[in-house]
Amino acid sequence: MSLGQTLTRRAKLAVAPAVFLAITGYFGWSATRGDHGLVASAQREVLLKQVQADQIAAQQDHDLWERRVIGLRSNHLNPDTLDERARAMLNLADPTDVVVQYAPKDKLF
Repeated sequence: MSLGQTLTRRAKLAVAPAVFLAITGYFGWSATRGDHGLVASAQREVLLKQVQADQIAAQQDHDLWERRVIGLRSNHLNPDTLDERARAMLNLADPTDVVVQYAPKDKLF
């Protein structure tokens, strides 16, 4: 056998393992760094926790406004809430009331 035939034979024998090694490497990389891999999964977990925290804050805000709106409904009209809203909207106060001024950042509405 000549040197050329030996090299050709060894190259042919090495092709299959090289292809399978490349395929294994690709799937290994995809399992860790791909769109659905371990790194992306950890990023989705962090995003999920942020969204859940935002959802809780939004629910609390919704509950606060729901309680305020219930006080203004016609079937359950709370006189104190009505008086508070009327004074706030008209910028009026009773002369016997104690008025506490809030800074703009402390506004409730």
